Amino acid sequence: MEFRDDVMCFVCGRRNPIGLKLDFILKDDRTLETRFTPQKVHQGFADVVHGGILATVLDEVMVNLTYKLGQKAVTARMEVTLKRPAQVGQELVFTAKLVRETRRTFDAHAQAQTSDGTVVAEARGTLIKL
Repeated sequence: MEFRDDVMCFVCGRRNPIGLKLDFILKDDRTLETRFTPQKVHQGFADVVHGGILATVLDEVMVNLTYKLGQKAVTARMEVTLKRPAQVGQELVFTAKLVRETRRTFDAHAQAQTSDGTVVAEARGTLIKL
């Protein structure tokens, strides 16, 4: 199977009409960051962001980090911890860092936090190099 970017990714694809269209910024310390303000269409319970949306962005920020560092990878395993409810309409900052690299994999950590630094969700993932 070939893995190629047709710009339709749900999280970052510019051509996806229902996508989030997030931008990712690589920081000097090899941390990747994106900002996302969830809307009503991203909720589970009233005015609370659906945990699956948070998990999706956490996954993407980890995978996109490897891509920005010059290595394509896909998620093999991911564990998400939802720590606090995230509110619809509140900007969230998602970051990811690599914590370990082997010949075939990356281990990464990601988190989502509010503007005041409150962590609402975090994830650990193992990514397989392509």
